[in-house]
Amino acid sequence: MPDYVGSVLLLLCALQVKHLFADFFLQTPKMLSGRCAYVHAGRAQHAGVHVIGSAIVFLLFGAPVTFILVLGLLEWVVHFHIDFGKARFSERKKLNPQQAMFWQAMGSDQALHQLTYIAMAWAWVKYAAM
Repeated sequence: MPDYVGSVLLLLCALQVKHLFADFFLQTPKMLSGRCAYVHAGRAQHAGVHVIGSAIVFLLFGAPVTFILVLGLLEWVVHFHIDFGKARFSERKKLNPQQAMFWQAMGSDQALHQLTYIAMAWAWVKYAAM
């Protein structure tokens, strides 16, 4: 296996761990309440937690600061809108954890985040990896 493949797999694993903590352990009540409103400071903060975590990961992988700043801005925008889409859909459908559609929305949200990490790993290989 080429060395860069191992590095990409490690990067994706690090982003997975970051995602676990940012999405499931570090959310505050402010981040979780009122999420169906587009202008939502809690969602902005939540997306910021993701960006900080990703910045740490990419620093550990030797990415240049300019790359991290650009990628961070893009990740913030994408994460904010993925979460808004799920919140708005869930609110409109009045979903709760006892409904299959709640879990379908949750799974779709998580899949979109994972696809974002694949795109971020691609960008790292193309623009930042040594």
